[in-house]
Amino acid sequence: MYDFAVMWDWLAFAIRWLHVVTAIAWIGSSFYFIALDLGLRKAPDMPTGVHGEEWQVHGGGFYHIRKYLVAPEAMPNHLTWFKWEAYSTWLSGAALLAVLYWAGAELYMIDPSRADLSTFQAIMLSAAFIAGGWIGYDALCRSPLKAYPTAVMVVLFAGIVAASWLLNQVFSGRAALLHLGAMTATLMTANVFAHIMPNQRIVVADLKAGRKPDPKYGQIAKLRSTHNNYLTLPVIFLMLSNHYPLAFGTDNAWIIAALVFLIGVSIRHYFNSRHAGTGNPTWTWAVTVMLFIALAWLSSVPLRNPGSADAQVMTPEAERHAAAPGFEEVHRIVTGRCSMCHAREPVWSGIRWAPKGVLLETEADVAGQARRIYLQSGVTHAMPPGNVTGLDEDGRRAIRDWYRATTDMEIARQ
Repeated sequence: MYDFAVMWDWLAFAIRWLHVVTAIAWIGSSFYFIALDLGLRKAPDMPTGVHGEEWQVHGGGFYHIRKYLVAPEAMPNHLTWFKWEAYSTWLSGAALLAVLYWAGAELYMIDPSRADLSTFQAIMLSAAFIAGGWIGYDALCRSPLKAYPTAVMVVLFAGIVAASWLLNQVFSGRAALLHLGAMTATLMTANVFAHIMPNQRIVVADLKAGRKPDPKYGQIAKLRSTHNNYLTLPVIFLMLSNHYPLAFGTDNAWIIAALVFLIGVSIRHYFNSRHAGTGNPTWTWAVTVMLFIALAWLSSVPLRNPGSADAQVMTPEAERHAAAPGFEEVHRIVTGRCSMCHAREPVWSGIRWAPKGVLLETEADVAGQARRIYLQSGVTHAMPPGNVTGLDEDGRRAIRDWYRATTDMEIARQ
């Protein structure tokens, strides 16, 4: 029974692996088609209905690509649809959110200093933010503002700023940034599922029925696809942010998250302009650097106080680990071998903030991080890095025995 934690961690690893692979496929195809679309050129011998063409070389072969604004006069027998890259990325991401954050809400999502939520409340808020983001965004894109793409982007950014602030009021810093990324990724996937693909199907159905397709469907799909293009880089940043306390562990995390969207716009504007042949806006790199410097400054002014080392409140799960046999010995081992880095004020040379925001000083700290300690230092030798503090096998065995004792106690109680 005690190896459930090991198998659960491997499950999370497998889903994360799948999520990264599918995200690479989706983002790669998205970037490719945006660059292709912007790089199309006119040619004198193009067939009727062709907007532009492009010659490319890759893998020792030459490719001749033409784009029809609506569709060719005769539909080809084989037509490749690009959709499963997006769907697979979202589905694997949703599974990872459930396995890590919903199942581990007490550890990863709930921060009593911000909002004293139950596990059920945290999960419901998580789902509500993700679904609500899509509902609000879709309403915006259907509103009269849709005729003014720049205005839509400005209002969308204002909504992102508001969502970033709200998420940081109710969730832990790590969960807040990750949920902002999940909400944005949901907008992108829903664009594909609810608008881009259906509109393309309407066009194909009209062609097969001998009707002339309405160009508006292609225009709607193009607008949503452009939004996806500008949102991609911020989503990647937010998904990586949970590994860097400087991004999520400050009072300014909501501002940092919002500014990342501006960085995404500046970077994509440069590449989109280059691909379209409309200029070489190098000024965007200066803007990007200045915004990134602002992020670094905001991450430490002021640093978020992770809480007093004295009055720490244990969750019910942490209380069970603290009551298990061997806890006192493990607390002594962890504070002696780990707390020089995992402290509110680290003393290890070169460490200014606890890695990944994990604190291992008080009894509440150690009991609350039981599963991580078990996997990182009991089952594996991942921590301490290179075993620089000399955690011996007896100490690792004590950690394993203590963690497993909690499971044994639960079985006996039931």
